[in-house]
Amino acid sequence: MDYTFQAMTQEQAEDIAASWRYQGEYSFYDMNADPEDLEEFLDPEKRADSYFMVFQDNEAVGFYSFGQTGQETVDIGLGMKPELTGKGSGAAFLKAGLQFAKSNYHPQKITLSVAAFNKRAISVYEKLGFREVESFVQPTNGGHFDFVKMELDC
Repeated sequence: MDYTFQAMTQEQAEDIAASWRYQGEYSFYDMNADPEDLEEFLDPEKRADSYFMVFQDNEAVGFYSFGQTGQETVDIGLGMKPELTGKGSGAAFLKAGLQFAKSNYHPQKITLSVAAFNKRAISVYEKLGFREVESFVQPTNGGHFDFVKMELDC
């Protein structure tokens, strides 16, 4: 499966914020679930050049954010299009993002944070070599939630 990464446009960010809705407990990841996250996501200056849309066969399948946290580490954020989640394509989508990060940022480590309840995502991350390095509580979405920080050596 070939994936193409393109800088996220304002129109794409607005579309994700307005129409990507996840089911059940995963609605936690809806962009409008946290006003601060939504504001950052929709602000072109804050989004800068760190957000990318991911396409497969010219169809948007998700997005990534990449942030360098020092010269050796890249922190990633990601979201798959809601109707594609839970169907077994997460590992291929993650592999594509990891390859993009390695090719463009040349990190020694890649980190990510995931809500602790999201066992489905954690399983995919572990299968591709991520390991838990920290647990923390983060205020978001109108409450305080448990998160897991994971790390992959490149």
